[in-house]
Amino acid sequence: MQCPGAQYLMFITGYSVAAGATGRLLFGYDSFGNVCGKKNSPVEGAPLSGQDMTRKKHVFFMNSCNLEVKDVRLNSTILCVSRCPEEQLSTLEEVQLFADNNGSFLCVYSLNSINYTQNPNAYSLCPRLPVPPSKSFPLFNQCIPQTPECYSLFASVLINDVDILHRILSGIMSGRDIILGLCIFALALSLGMMVTFRFITTLLVHIFIALIISGLLFVCGVLWWLYYDYTHDLSIELDTERENMKCLLGFAVLSTVITAVLLSLIFVLRKRIKLTVELFQVINKAISNSPFLLFQPLWTFAILIFFWVFWVAVLLSLGTAGAARVIEGGQVEYQPLVGIRYMWWYHLIGLIWTSEFILACQQMTVAGALVTCYFNRNKNDPPDRPILWSLSILFCYHQGTAIKGSFLITVMRIPRTILMYISNALKGKHGAWSRCVFRCCFCCFWCLDKWLRQFNQNAYTATAINGTDFCTSAQDALKLLSKNSSQFTSVNCFGDFVIFLGKVLVVCFTVFGGLMAFNYNRALQVWVIPLLLVAFFAYLVAHSFLSVFETVLDALFLCFAVDLETNDGSSEKPYFMDQEFLSFVKRINRVNAVRAQGAEHSLRNEEGMELQPVV
Repeated sequence: MQCPGAQYLMFITGYSVAAGATGRLLFGYDSFGNVCGKKNSPVEGAPLSGQDMTRKKHVFFMNSCNLEVKDVRLNSTILCVSRCPEEQLSTLEEVQLFADNNGSFLCVYSLNSINYTQNPNAYSLCPRLPVPPSKSFPLFNQCIPQTPECYSLFASVLINDVDILHRILSGIMSGRDIILGLCIFALALSLGMMVTFRFITTLLVHIFIALIISGLLFVCGVLWWLYYDYTHDLSIELDTERENMKCLLGFAVLSTVITAVLLSLIFVLRKRIKLTVELFQVINKAISNSPFLLFQPLWTFAILIFFWVFWVAVLLSLGTAGAARVIEGGQVEYQPLVGIRYMWWYHLIGLIWTSEFILACQQMTVAGALVTCYFNRNKNDPPDRPILWSLSILFCYHQGTAIKGSFLITVMRIPRTILMYISNALKGKHGAWSRCVFRCCFCCFWCLDKWLRQFNQNAYTATAINGTDFCTSAQDALKLLSKNSSQFTSVNCFGDFVIFLGKVLVVCFTVFGGLMAFNYNRALQVWVIPLLLVAFFAYLVAHSFLSVFETVLDALFLCFAVDLETNDGSSEKPYFMDQEFLSFVKRINRVNAVRAQGAEHSLRNEEGMELQPVV
């Protein structure tokens, strides 16, 4: 069976290669269809196209102080130049001197520099005087005017009227170093969390929870402080700053809600820490039978990196897909191809589905290796190469199971994304009742997402045990877990909760680092989408690393249920679980029995008090 989106990847990739021109976005282009910094092919009907711009890497606007948009086009001719003018040029003589000294020609290519002061049409072929001092900026490699008046007008017209998709992509490209650094930071945090869970102790759990509490409060406070700073330092002419401020407010509100919920859960579940530590020790012993399970996330991370780089490359190509059209004056403009907007959504669905499929393959590999070790009678002689065996079974027989599980997650996220789009489109137009409905829907979809992930994990483990298809395995897992849900479900849930806290810690500190880094470059880039991509990537990395423990924990629970279903602990049918796991289960049962007796005793006392006569 083919991997999900294989045909989608081939189609989108072929289309983006054939129709896209990433160079236009990365390097910028002039009014005549030439990409700056590259050799260009001529466009039919445009005499100034097809020039060698290898040494001309900067985009220069001849009318940067008086930009206007007419019929969705800028009123300024755009040129590729080798250097931006760093000082004001007040006369054509100064423009000519700048060209002679620096080899940077600021007039239309058809006008030779020796004719700047002699040609009667020079004023229409050269930039409007005075030419303001400018500096190159990574936003399409444009020469940005540095005088306050010109800068304000230039930014408000150009940035606000540039297509939103190009603004987002330019934000990604101009902040690519920051994004790469944040991804490496997320990787380091995930590795640290994995080491923490591998050698966990009671003291380490208390330190970990204290760190999460202080980190959540600190990040929440800094987000509100940054939002306050934005509201008192805002240029209302720039859409980018307004969007960044809205992003900050959203992150601040979301972090406040998450902080309140997590702190409440930590307070309620604090008494289960000791049993949770014992549970992680059981998990670590299971991992010690196949220690290479801890390296499993590395290849998952490598594949995710490769896929994400590939996805972004295709995204950049799609963002520049358009047909060249010659307009008046021999200038060239690019018309977006029909249906390109719908292809963006198609590409986004492919991102979600393929990423979830990669994570599902890791879950099935870990579950298969654990099942092989668990159902081995001779604990002193573990099976050879359980991970390779699990991988071979996965790719030979069970790719369809991983595809179906990842597809369920993708399908669930589509209506969630549509609801988010509708909510943003109707922002400010709907009342409190509709906002409450939207929030309830978001909450329901979030709960459904969590349930589906647990559902898929149990189905993957049942597939590894029985070798059945996805639907049959899911049905069998539900039946088994419903029979044995009272054994140590509460401790299992708190173990999952501690692992989830580790993921939250990675995402929170990665987003916080991104906010601090992007905050130094406010005006000229939209970092809402780059920051969301970084947060999504940080979660994927943290999930791929920490899900090893989560997968082992859930798989152990299901293996335990199967063991109880098929064996009774007698000499004829001994349990597959080792003595340490068995003693842990007995302690859990004793704790549950004591709590049940306490609850029953309390209920009897209440009933007795109701029956006692009043003296």
